[in-house]
Amino acid sequence: MGNFILFDKTAQLGKGYIITFANRSQMLYFILFLPKFLERPYLLFGILVVGILSQINLFILSKCLSSKYTHQGYHGFADLLGQRTLRIIVFAGIAFIFIKVSTIILGYAEIVHQFIFPAMQLPWMILFIMLISTYIASQGMEKTLRFGIIAFLCTFWIILLYIPYFFPPEAEMHDLYPLIPTDWSHKPWKGILMVWSSLSGPEYLILVLPWINSKQNMLRYLSIANAISILEYLLLFLACLFFFGTTYLGEIGFPVVNMIRYLQSPVFERVEIIMISLQMFHYVFFISVLLLCLYGAIRISAGTQYKETTRKGFYAVCLLVLAGVFLIQLFYWREGKELNHWANVQLLSGAFTYLLIPSLLLAVTKIKGRRSNL
Repeated sequence: MGNFILFDKTAQLGKGYIITFANRSQMLYFILFLPKFLERPYLLFGILVVGILSQINLFILSKCLSSKYTHQGYHGFADLLGQRTLRIIVFAGIAFIFIKVSTIILGYAEIVHQFIFPAMQLPWMILFIMLISTYIASQGMEKTLRFGIIAFLCTFWIILLYIPYFFPPEAEMHDLYPLIPTDWSHKPWKGILMVWSSLSGPEYLILVLPWINSKQNMLRYLSIANAISILEYLLLFLACLFFFGTTYLGEIGFPVVNMIRYLQSPVFERVEIIMISLQMFHYVFFISVLLLCLYGAIRISAGTQYKETTRKGFYAVCLLVLAGVFLIQLFYWREGKELNHWANVQLLSGAFTYLLIPSLLLAVTKIKGRRSNL
């Protein structure tokens, strides 16, 4: 069978991988949750404000990524935090990774179920997505990260499908009013929190940093990725406002996908099927990365990080994830209600990790640096 090596490094990946990883990680939940729960036009300014805050957070993150400790992988973090503390933190991180990966699987599976295979049971969709993700992840972290370029090229251009919605008769300027809120009963802070949580994902670069070229200007490429994400957020939200209006936007499930159903093409009858199928590259890429991170986290928590990776161990972790996703789908996930209990858990946990991981890691790095200089 040969050696089963998941975390080998034969080359250091460059700037393109930083941009694609950060950008695609920030676009995971826009199709799943937003813009239905933004709904009000004045939250266009909310997206811009949160985008600026995200840029500040990415500045902090870039400082962490430039540290000599983070580029050493496990050994660097063990030196920075201590082995016992690191194992405790990693053990807690297993829960956050599982919450994120399960929400991605369930959200995308529901889209496929609703728009392409309504007669097929949702568990079969989940199994199919997990099988593909497990296969890609089994190729190792380096090849999985390289797959991110394919995922980006297959999905980034989809934004062009929404250009017709910016022209009459679909586009009406009155759909953008009011740009200044007159009624605060809508609770805009909830939409702003959702945007912040949806922009989370670049913090997971910390886990794949050993495969990234340490000489790269992290801030520049993270800024490019963040700017692209904010532009996509604004364009998609504007298109939804023009097409559905504030009256119906909050009532439509998965509006970003639903809009494509109204496009007419002389070649393809149902363009949304092509769009959803291509989006699979996007979601499967990040699921695969998270599966590898989860496997690595379990190995560190168990103290077996120095042992060789095994097929049996990796596939056992994937089976546990699959079983966990089935249980969540059975007890906590409600189809037709995008913002269900489990999705709310992910939105809160994503906002938490995106806010605290860069800040806390930078603080610990600074403290460690001062102590070493004494």
